[in-house]
Parts: sequence; structure tokens; C-alpha cells
Amino acid sequence: MKQDTIIAVATPPGEGAIGIVRLSGPDSLTLVDPFFPSRNLLTAKPRRAYFGELLDPEGAPIDEVVVTCYRAPASYTGEDAVEISCHGSPYILQRILQLCGDAGARPAGPGEFSQRAFLNGKLDLSQAEAVADLIASRSAAAHRVALGQLRGGVSHEIDDLRKRLIDFASLIELELDFGEEDVEFADRTELAELVAAIRTRIDALTTSFRLGNAIKEGVSTVIAGRPNAGKSTLLNALLNEDRAIVSNIPGTTRDTIEAAVNIGGIQFRLVDTAGIRDATDTIEAMGVERTLQQVAVGHLLVYVFDVVETGPATLAADLDRLYREDLELVVVANKMDLNPYTKYSHYFGEDYAGQWSVPQERFIPMIASERSNLQYLRDTLLGVVTDGKGGIDAQEVILSNARHYDALRRADAALQRVGEGLATGLSQDFVAMDIRQSLRDLGEITGEITTDDLLGNIFSNFCIGK
Repeated sequence: MKQDTIIAVATPPGEGAIGIVRLSGPDSLTLVDPFFPSRNLLTAKPRRAYFGELLDPEGAPIDEVVVTCYRAPASYTGEDAVEISCHGSPYILQRILQLCGDAGARPAGPGEFSQRAFLNGKLDLSQAEAVADLIASRSAAAHRVALGQLRGGVSHEIDDLRKRLIDFASLIELELDFGEEDVEFADRTELAELVAAIRTRIDALTTSFRLGNAIKEGVSTVIAGRPNAGKSTLLNALLNEDRAIVSNIPGTTRDTIEAAVNIGGIQFRLVDTAGIRDATDTIEAMGVERTLQQVAVGHLLVYVFDVVETGPATLAADLDRLYREDLELVVVANKMDLNPYTKYSHYFGEDYAGQWSVPQERFIPMIASERSNLQYLRDTLLGVVTDGKGGIDAQEVILSNARHYDALRRADAALQRVGEGLATGLSQDFVAMDIRQSLRDLGEITGEITTDDLLGNIFSNFCIGK
């Protein structure tokens, strides 16, 4: 069945210096050639840019453009393709879309160019997903992780795991063909060692997902504490601007205030919240409830307390109310100028009565109004997210895609069953079945195994034109 030709604007909406219209499909050059008399595109050398006028069917000029032609399979999609660079007028772009649409091109769906690249073997599925992540990256770390995946970082890891497992899987399958002969082609000890090694690598990848997902989505960082502890002052200090109203009147912040800041190439999504206390009115009660809701879904909690007004018992009670086991915690001891002798041991000493505490390096004494120790706080926040490394290793493979994480978890569960089956002498039929399942789960990541529903769900989240 002949593939149709698709068209879309590849640049963001609105006015700009340059706009780009892309076509992909077998008729791409044939559609554009009649409107570009400056050059015969059917005989033009591929991957070269040609300047000239683009004309409508009556011969009236639409714009001066640059046309670049690509011949299959040497294009992004693996098909014949054309890119038309014009002036970034919305009218001109729509006129070109109409012109080519009337000639037979149809509008591309979300991600359809990348989907064709995957279907034509130009990208595997994890690389195609990395294209969308790269476009959406808003920090240096998110860009680095997406670029590493686009270059095949995750793909190479998965391919290596699958190849090592396939070798043994083929031997197990061979044994099944000779079931009546009672022969063994696969060394069970070596297979058990291989399964353990693969599970170790899978564990490293799934463990990296927490960091990768935080980098991709931004680190949800909730600033919480008692009224008038200096939460809004701290927010303004981290942002280096007066984002929140600051007052010595307790309860100034009634609703959440959100802003983003980049620390060490990682985006932190800061949420300033209403003070935790027994509310005096309905509106304040709603603010306190929203604070608890934000903490419940946050990744990192920055608990701020006034070293004069807040004693150890109050701090312990607040942490017990706010903290949960999967939440990262940093404690800021604010207004140190009013009580300069405050120490970590005063709050988290031997008599500490709370359920949760923090290591001393995450206890930050500050004067937020003067921005003292602000850089240490920034370094601490970055270290919490990067496990103390303070940055991202360019060579490290970091998992950032929830679909990949889920597939790896399922593959690991299947491999666990393989290991247990080998240890207990389980029938080779069941061992083979679990090995096949793990291979299927790993294959879902790179697209070795796909369904129409899976592809539709993935590429529907792409922008049109990519």
C-alpha cells in the first residue's frame, strides 16, 4: 500500500523571522516542484538548499523561500522529504499549507514524522520518545538526559541485556525441542549468574529513574513551616526577586505561590505555602489544607522554622505531621541573627522526640532576609537530587521515561521468577516462559515489540510537525 504524503508547520505558532513547512512521503518533491520554478526539484541534488520564489497556481508569488530536498532513505523519516523555509508570517505559512494540501498532501498528526522515522527504522522507540523530551527540556540536565537517550544510551543498554538473554533463551528452547531426549544445552549455573547480573543492571537503571524523572519534570520543592518563619523570604531569596509578599504579620500567605528556579542545571519547582498552625478562619484553614496537599505530592520538603519562636518539640511535631518516608527533607533554621547560638544538636540531639530527623549536613542555619548561607542551601538542594554528586555525569545512562521504568520492573519480576525456578529445579517449560516474558518486556522499550495502541499513545503526545 502506497504511503501518503504529509505536511505540517515545524516552527512554533506566531510571527517570527523564519517559518518552516515540512513534507514527507513519496510525492513530496512532485507536490512542491510545480510551485518552485527556480529549480527542477525532481532532478535536484538531495540535501542541498535552493533559493527562489514560491508561486501559486496562477503564477503569483507567495514568498521568497529556501527549499531543501531529501531522498529516501537519507532523511529524518526515511522517506522522500521537503523542507520549505519562508518568512515567519502566519499568513504565508497557512498559504503554503493550503497550496500543498490542494495538491494532495494531508495534514500530519501529532508526532507523525517521528512515528514514520521509527517505522522506517531510522530511530528505535526509546530514541523517538527522546525527541519529544529534547524538545520539552527546560534545563541543562533535562537536555543532557534527553540527548543521551536520543544518542542511544538507553537503547544500547537494553539491546545488550536482550542479546545476552537471547543466547541462553535459544538454548532453553532447543531443550524443549528435544524434551523426550532428556538433554541440557544451557548450563543452569551460568544462566543463574547471567540472570543475577542482568537484574543488577536493571536495578541500577530503575534506581536512576527517581533522578531522571525529577530532572525531566522538575523537582517539586515545597517550602513549609509555621507562620512568620520566613518561608516567603526564603522563596524570594532563592528566586533573587520579590515574588512573594513578605510581612511580619503571621499568616500573610494564604494560598500557594509557585515559581521555578534553575540550580546547577536542574529545574526546581518551588511552592511557597501557608503556615502550619490551627487556623483562625475558614480561608486560612483552606490554605493549611493546600499546604498538606502540596507536601503529599512533593519530591522535596524544605521545612523552615524560626529559631526564636520554634522549640524542639514543635519542630518534631511539625515534621511528624508533614514528612513521609519517600520525601527528601532539608531543614532551614531561619533568623539566626536573633539566636546565633542555635545548633543542630539543640533540635536533633539525644532527646529528640520526633519520628523523623535529618542528617546534620541538611540542617541549614540561615538569615533568609540577608541571604546568608543561601549558596550552601542551593548546593544542598542540588546534592539531594543528584545523590551528593552535585551534577550529572555525561556518560551515565539515566532513566527518565515512566514507560521504560514500568517495562523494566516487569522484566525484573519475570527474571526473578527465572532465578527462583532455576534454584528449585522448576520445569524448563516454565523457565522458558518467564525468559520469553522478560524479553518481551525489554523489547517494549526499544520497539522490538509494539502494538498500535502503544504507538498511538506515545506519538499522540508529540507536537505537530515533529
